[in-house]
Amino acid sequence: MNLSDIDYELPEKLIAQHPVEPRDSARLLVATNPDHVEHKHVTDLVGMLEAGDVLVVNDTRVLPARLSLHRKTGGAAEVLLLEQRSSDFRLWEALVKPASKLKPDEVLEYFGKRVVRVGPRTEAGDTFVVELLDENPMELLQRIGTMPLPPYIRSSLTDLERYQTVYARRTASAAAPTAGLHFTPELMAKIVARGVTVETVELVVGLDTFKPISADDPLDHLIHSEFYYVDQRVMDACRDAKRVIAVGTTATRALESVAASGQLSGRTSLFITPGFQWKVVDMMLTNFHLPKTSLLLMIESFIGHRWRDIYAEAISEQYRFLSFGDAMLLARS
Repeated sequence: MNLSDIDYELPEKLIAQHPVEPRDSARLLVATNPDHVEHKHVTDLVGMLEAGDVLVVNDTRVLPARLSLHRKTGGAAEVLLLEQRSSDFRLWEALVKPASKLKPDEVLEYFGKRVVRVGPRTEAGDTFVVELLDENPMELLQRIGTMPLPPYIRSSLTDLERYQTVYARRTASAAAPTAGLHFTPELMAKIVARGVTVETVELVVGLDTFKPISADDPLDHLIHSEFYYVDQRVMDACRDAKRVIAVGTTATRALESVAASGQLSGRTSLFITPGFQWKVVDMMLTNFHLPKTSLLLMIESFIGHRWRDIYAEAISEQYRFLSFGDAMLLARS
């Protein structure tokens, strides 16, 4: 493959800067029929699901993981926590700026207080192991951390809960599983009333949400591992389901990781690319993704080259893209 195979022209004006209200009023491009697409809204999802379907969501919660700090020299520094590396929440894998200027074991401060010690680079090479120096690391994050909105969102978010799903549970992720942001408690209740089973998985969203592919051949991209957990009950429900509908690429990756490895929890480096043998997910509800990302490789694996026509239709119809944007419902080819 070439990088151009997963590239497209995304007009900047279509990058959503704010979420719509209510959540389920977002537009939904329905591409479950191979011959045509339909233009609906997320609230219409109720009428498209059937008794016997299983809807699977990722219930991870986003950390206030971005820390704006200073070096001893007075220069600005930033730490973006990606994933905890110790059970006491002191050690984390993190992106750190300015990475090229930091000294070994340098301590970063917040208004004169020592809060982060920068340790060695990880095996991946582009992240660091950092240590939070506060006695109560999670309280520290609540005090000085900010929500790690993607860099393409330039506006501020007054209601921080709008970057959390309504069913979010354990605080662990560096980014939201954004397809789930469209659901309201009322929509979930209507879906259950249709006879649909709603199940949860956990996949801790990490670095690959932020990192575009730079390799000339995207299949050479180094995928970062992420923690996942899926209960056996969920896999049993999926096995017996009429259809399995995964909400987002992260729920999709968790389910297919279990099917591929036979392990209900652990770290997954599963890289879903064209030719992947799908075993669990029949349909996927997901947002529109950035060009040149591993997520587009997953979409091409799921529906083939048709993704280009779908994205072109979405651009023509002025859909809103990326984290706070609209959604699409896809059926596996």
